[in-house]
Amino acid sequence: MNMQAGLRNFLSAGSEPAPLLDVKGLTVSFSTPQGRVDAVRNVSLQIAPGEILALVGESGSGKSVTARAIVGLAGPRATVAAKTMKLSAHDGRPLNLLDLSEKAWRHVRGREIGFILQDALVSLDPLRTIGREIAEPILTHRLAPRSLVSQQVAELLARVGVPEPELRAGQYPHQLSGGLRQRALIASALAGQPRLLVADEPTTALDVSVQKRVLAIFRELAAAGHGILLITHDLSVAAQLADRVAVMQKGQLVETGPARGVLSDPQHAYTRQLLAAVPTAANRGRRLSAPDKPLPHREAIRSGERLIDIRNVSVSFRHADGSVLHAVSNVSLHVDGGETLGVVGESGSGKTTLGRIALALQHPDTGEVLFEGQPWSTLSERARRPLRAGMQIISQDPLSSFNPRFTVERIIEQPLLLHKKLSRSARREEIVRLLDLVGLSPDLLVRRPMALSGGQRQRVSIAQALAAMPKLLICDEPVSALDVTTQAQVLDLLIDLQARLGLSMIFISHDLGVIQHISHRIVVMKQGAVVETGSVEDVFERPQHAYTRELIASVPRFGDD
Repeated sequence: MNMQAGLRNFLSAGSEPAPLLDVKGLTVSFSTPQGRVDAVRNVSLQIAPGEILALVGESGSGKSVTARAIVGLAGPRATVAAKTMKLSAHDGRPLNLLDLSEKAWRHVRGREIGFILQDALVSLDPLRTIGREIAEPILTHRLAPRSLVSQQVAELLARVGVPEPELRAGQYPHQLSGGLRQRALIASALAGQPRLLVADEPTTALDVSVQKRVLAIFRELAAAGHGILLITHDLSVAAQLADRVAVMQKGQLVETGPARGVLSDPQHAYTRQLLAAVPTAANRGRRLSAPDKPLPHREAIRSGERLIDIRNVSVSFRHADGSVLHAVSNVSLHVDGGETLGVVGESGSGKTTLGRIALALQHPDTGEVLFEGQPWSTLSERARRPLRAGMQIISQDPLSSFNPRFTVERIIEQPLLLHKKLSRSARREEIVRLLDLVGLSPDLLVRRPMALSGGQRQRVSIAQALAAMPKLLICDEPVSALDVTTQAQVLDLLIDLQARLGLSMIFISHDLGVIQHISHRIVVMKQGAVVETGSVEDVFERPQHAYTRELIASVPRFGDD
């Protein structure tokens, strides 16, 4: 139990505190060409001042729809109904959120309810400075004289842990790191001094160090009396942060209770399924999506023959102001046949740049890369082009990498056209085979990316990469945006494919649980340099470097106070 929860319980002994948010029987439906779809059904929840309620579940369970209904942003096609949906306002009067006009909502959003979205880069206006973004609710709700707004903006940025707040206030979103953008978005949500914060997946794309700082901010806000509705698919975050947890499945709440009780002794089968899908030291070597089925024996396919050899590579970038960023500094590593090398580190550690060097999408300033014992980084692009089939990438966000006008069939067909001379009918057969390999139905061939779920898109991305029959896959954060159930399915799929096809992988991630589950060996990066490397067992059980120990200590764990 969090300290603020214990204090609340002590102060309210013998009396039931009035809830900050009271929702009973919430139902949200959408009109579609196929008819009415009930996305949320009969959901009831309450949040007290100073309480953190985590709403968890897989993609499509109705979490975000519930959050958007509470802040009046369910959308024009939505029908929102409830027996009760009330918020206790600053002046103590209950606001009936169902009866608010759009004009009235403009006075409530920001002032009474703050809304924090997952993707700060999309949520923040790219044409406005961070300072102007944060100042808007202060000015809109007339919370301070104009002469004091800049001071309040700087204080808000400092409150959420942004260094040099006056400098950052004058910068644009693209000039900040992901962690700083997320903290700026939280500062913007706090600017109106709302009593309730609704945070929709606020830590999903953050590395463990930045995530730890963001979670500390939420704890401080709860201790100050803010109520927080945290929407997340990360159960370890819910375990560390929340007072209570509500589990959603197919639009309904299936289990609700104190966080420690729900996550350590779940009563519902779906909650148990979610917990079993979280990669931990305890289930390493076991299938996450079906714990009763064993994973293939992965050691048997490791050949010991070196596939890629990265030797003493360095890359620097010069900023517009003349300063130099040493993105990768004298890094050496190798991957053998049938092996997965996990590369882990916080944002800005050089992980993605290293992946680009391996793919020869970034030329190193010094050092070289060998592929199958032959020069790779020093080749001309013309000489390298016929060899590219041997090395493919699976990206974090396939939606942005796919052509949105292409069907699934055409997406997978592209590498076949480049690397194989097949007839049209043979290409069709190969595409169907690849879809089957990644567990997808041929019915999806005519769909476009926007008509697919996140898990389906990631499987299509894997099928597209496999079309070229590669020997090495560079996986750059391929599961970071997926819910825990879909993540488990994709991780199991990659391990199955590795055993079946003898693939090697460089798996880049900020999620140490994922890295621990899928890797044979691990490389830990900090500020462009490799600070530790070794087997999974050595790195996790006997970490040598202080930074590695810090990373491991930052991982939220079930049962933590």
